[in-house]
Amino acid sequence: MARALLFAGLILASGAAWAQQPAIPDEDGFTHPLRSLEFNAGLDQTVFENATFQALEVYDPFEPVNRRIYQFNYQLDQWVLLPVVRGYQRVTPRLVRNGVSNFFDNLGDVPNLVNSALQLKGERAMRTTARLLFNTIIGVGGLWDPATRMGLPRQPEDFGQTLGFYGVPAGPYIVLPVLGPSNLRDTGGRVVDTGIHQQVDFLNYADFSGDHPELLLLEAVNTRYTTPFRYGQLNSPFEYSKVRYVYMRARQLQIDE
Repeated sequence: MARALLFAGLILASGAAWAQQPAIPDEDGFTHPLRSLEFNAGLDQTVFENATFQALEVYDPFEPVNRRIYQFNYQLDQWVLLPVVRGYQRVTPRLVRNGVSNFFDNLGDVPNLVNSALQLKGERAMRTTARLLFNTIIGVGGLWDPATRMGLPRQPEDFGQTLGFYGVPAGPYIVLPVLGPSNLRDTGGRVVDTGIHQQVDFLNYADFSGDHPELLLLEAVNTRYTTPFRYGQLNSPFEYSKVRYVYMRARQLQIDE
């Protein structure tokens, strides 16, 4: 006990001695930069919010319509899509769900390959080609994903990125019904990617799904199942603005990659 009291006394004494030493200025000459910080209590809240989100500004001339579509997507997600996904998870074993996701990812590697080549990304195109071969042959049509275990992870590329790579501007921000955030360039890119998907039909999926529309429904459910985003997860009244900024910024980073 005596040793503990002695140790505490030494700490307090050393702290007092340190406190008496003159403060060493920073490189800019300030020793207490926060002393001069003042808060303007009379600042209008609206002005504060506008100034805060000025950095998140995105070209959005259709914002009133986009916000209505965003709200529609939110309601559709809460009342239809997520309940379907939860039911899908309950009745389908994880092994089967993984197989379904792997299968559709394998089909999606076709536009990935085409767009990698169009962007002159030779190494990425070769790696995606290897993925297609390994997963289609060894992975039994893509139901398994041996390529990832072999060091060949999936590297998504789409035609919207290809257009951006060649300098096509993003254009106005757009919220698509069901599909969510996009812009004018990426919306056109989706159409081209869908055409590539249907024309390079190496597993006859496009023809087969035409006779079996339940496969298209399964693809839609799998897409929502594998998409981690949930409306309201940002817990912010400014979710629309944040999602808009994050989407546009992420797309630019993908193009610059």
